[in-house]
Amino acid sequence: MKVLLTSFDIWKPEHKSNSSDDLLGIISAQELTDYSLNFIRKLPVDSVVAPEIVISQIEKFQPDIIVCCGMAEKREFLTIESQANSGEKVMKTSVYLSKLVVSLDGTEISNDAGKFVCENLYYSVLKYLDEPRLKSKCIFVHVPILTAINRDLIVGDFLKILSKISC
Repeated sequence: MKVLLTSFDIWKPEHKSNSSDDLLGIISAQELTDYSLNFIRKLPVDSVVAPEIVISQIEKFQPDIIVCCGMAEKREFLTIESQANSGEKVMKTSVYLSKLVVSLDGTEISNDAGKFVCENLYYSVLKYLDEPRLKSKCIFVHVPILTAINRDLIVGDFLKILSKISC
């Protein structure tokens, strides 16, 4: 199972790191033998450049699963985005999210991808996949700030998401 995982770089001077990249750093250190993982870490926080980079890697890597991640510093849980908007246009993930979040204590479904570069990346990837190029599944996961209190729960849920989405 080929999995493409993406994260963003920081975008505010006061940020020391981006929680999406912190999470992928932890995941990359795991020995996950069920997957062939490809990481695009620290994407520029740029609505044009980030989608170009990710789509070019999708074309190159041909992943079965794409999990784009972004930081949501005001959220407490992992949130899997159901859709992305561009103006009046809406693209929805083909993944059945209600089934995906069963038994996940630190994960919720969101219908608001944030109206920022995260939503633009998600929309661009979903639109690209909507054309009959690949049969890849794609989700976007917003990651809260990782703390000593929530880290194990967030990492555990993310690993469960990878396992469930690959079935």
